[in-house]
Amino acid sequence: MPRMVQCVKLGRELPGLDKPPFPGELGQRIYDHVSKQAWDMWPAQSTLIINHYSLNMADPESRKILREQMEEFFFGKDSKMPEGWTPEAVGAGASSKGGGSSKGGGGGASRKK
Repeated sequence: MPRMVQCVKLGRELPGLDKPPFPGELGQRIYDHVSKQAWDMWPAQSTLIINHYSLNMADPESRKILREQMEEFFFGKDSKMPEGWTPEAVGAGASSKGGGSSKGGGGGASRKK
């Protein structure tokens, strides 16, 4: 059975990480209070931050900024996801109805006059 944590990001009890994601106090804090599901949201967020601020991960100051943003993402004042929020299902947009056919949906439908 996986280790459970009360996730500060998602606001419910969920499976936690197998080990701290990195050494130090912040890594331990994430291990203790962030679920695997919430941790899996971080790579996309970090990519947005790196691109938006043009961060260079070889630069110690850029790494410091990203670390501060990570702490804000998980533990900041407005970090908790809105009530009722649920993650998108894997393969969102894929319909299980009708197998692999896209008949009748999606593209611009032709109009008959």
